Amino acid sequence: MRPSTVLRSLALAVALASSACAGPSDSPVGAAEITAPQRIVTLGGPVTEAVFALGAGDRVVGVDLSSVYPESAAALPRVGYYRQFSAEGVLGLRPDLVIASDAAGPATALEQLRTAGVRLELLPAGEDLDAARGNITRIAAAIGRPDAAAAVLADLDAELAEVDRLRARATSRPRVLFVYARGPGRLLVAGRDTGGAELLRLAAADNAGEALTGMKPWSAEAVVAAAPDVVVLPTRGLESLGGVPGLLALPGLAETPAGRDQRVVAVDDLKLLGFGPRVGQGLHELVLALHPEARAGADP
Repeated sequence: MRPSTVLRSLALAVALASSACAGPSDSPVGAAEITAPQRIVTLGGPVTEAVFALGAGDRVVGVDLSSVYPESAAALPRVGYYRQFSAEGVLGLRPDLVIASDAAGPATALEQLRTAGVRLELLPAGEDLDAARGNITRIAAAIGRPDAAAAVLADLDAELAEVDRLRARATSRPRVLFVYARGPGRLLVAGRDTGGAELLRLAAADNAGEALTGMKPWSAEAVVAAAPDVVVLPTRGLESLGGVPGLLALPGLAETPAGRDQRVVAVDDLKLLGFGPRVGQGLHELVLALHPEARAGADP
């Protein structure tokens, strides 16, 4: 069977499933209940986390490869990485709603979903707290649970208030190199206008990569000249390098103050970098790791 024939068949199945989920127009239940999607596919770890946090995890039928939290999401069918997902894989799950970051792709796959009549909600990609709050609200509306956003946002704001208290106790101002790694051959430094730079600002630290704009590779000489006190990187990135010894074996890093003191902080990839519902928890942990003096009287 040719791909085009497969897509037409899947589109018909999706249309039939969507009609069945919508229910009769004269149903006595409220409009929100009639239109609430029952089969959701999420593309992007922060999107998936938000849907589960909003209490609709039982309606998620498929996720992308970056959706590793919560554990129940990680056990669902996968449709590829959100930047390179399979339209056929998504359509085969018969969703009546697909929620994705606007960084999702390829464009041809998104167009195939639209052509098949699947409702597609694209969220603006943003790496700051306003974006985190806005996307939680948008996702709540998309899944038919607008009222659920208030509790999730209240939890986030409570965690951020604790971060503010920790920052007020911090007396140090470490110079931090924020690194993204996926093995020794792919090492990028967070410069200006990046999520990493924003996280360091929120954690009361100076960005050692300030000379750069965006995520860029950096020479060993530039790393040494930046003289970071601490290196911060995602947990999975550190694992891909073979742990702290593997990281410090990379050119230049052992010659920095961070390398000599072995000051390396690994952060949960999604908790912190995803700017999702758990970003407050991630910032709490990062502030404590960068400012040991703030630990006095802090909650664990």
